[in-house]
Amino acid sequence: MAVSASSKVMNNVETVRETLYEAMKNDDRTVILGEDVGDRGNVFLITKDFVKEFGPERVIDTPIAEASIVGIAVGMAMEGLRPIAEIQFADFIYPAFNQIVGEAAKTRYRSNGEYTCPLVIRTPYGGGVRGALSHSVSIEALFYHVPGLKIVAPAFPADVKGLLNAAIDDPDPVLFLEHKKTYRLIKGEVPGGHYTIPLGKADVKKAGTQLTVVSYGLYVHWALEAANQLETEGISVEVVDLRSIRPMDRGTILESVRKTRKLLIVHEDNKFGGVGAEISAMVAEEALFDLDAPIRRHCAPDVPAMGYALPLEEEYMSSPGEMAEAMREMARF
Repeated sequence: MAVSASSKVMNNVETVRETLYEAMKNDDRTVILGEDVGDRGNVFLITKDFVKEFGPERVIDTPIAEASIVGIAVGMAMEGLRPIAEIQFADFIYPAFNQIVGEAAKTRYRSNGEYTCPLVIRTPYGGGVRGALSHSVSIEALFYHVPGLKIVAPAFPADVKGLLNAAIDDPDPVLFLEHKKTYRLIKGEVPGGHYTIPLGKADVKKAGTQLTVVSYGLYVHWALEAANQLETEGISVEVVDLRSIRPMDRGTILESVRKTRKLLIVHEDNKFGGVGAEISAMVAEEALFDLDAPIRRHCAPDVPAMGYALPLEEEYMSSPGEMAEAMREMARF
């Protein structure tokens, strides 16, 4: 990848904004559509003033109708544009489920390759912001079962830029998940210039020898905090950031597990039927006899939603301390 020598420190939300701006500037086919993306500039001000520069034909304020947002974007993509459709919060994506699963994800297959659907669907997800039932959901498992759809959940600013560029360039639909708690919490060095990070490639954020922890999104940061604490206790933990949830980087996971011989999977979504279940099954099928302990999943409880009251939110979500204790138990096994 060609990367400029210049770089700067940005948080995640600034990185999303700058990457979208560069995409709009560099390719007239790129359009952004969604609720309040125009005059208001998005509820997080990600597209603030975009409409002044690029005009209302490329920065399109839509009605509150998620099925229409994605459905229109699918048609744009099939006709040669590069639409970036925003669902204001992941909790509102359900009306668009058929458009994403029944239309976008199947476009290449059902047309025998005659049509593709170069569509990015961006949406903020996740808890920890006192968002309660309607602004805290993790939706990845609902779409994880769908061939033809890629799912990306970066945790660090440099990854946000590289993966968002790759998603925009991809000829098929990508669901791009942005954890809202990381928007302003997480800062990092972001290379200048246009670069991409391949979709489907995980990254080892911390090397270790006694335990592999696989995570994504906000929980990568909590897992790193816990792993650094355990380092002071003489326990060496390797932290793998999936970055791309689907396609999943089987090679990186298996290489790490075969080295450490233990696996803990940490994610914010519900435990039952979650991403961790697929990782567990894959490792059990391909590396069972390399393991020294049962695979463990440290995930959200199987309740319908995250409560608004702080104790309910804290009970639903994990913490670095809770992750550290789960890691200690695995290391002692």
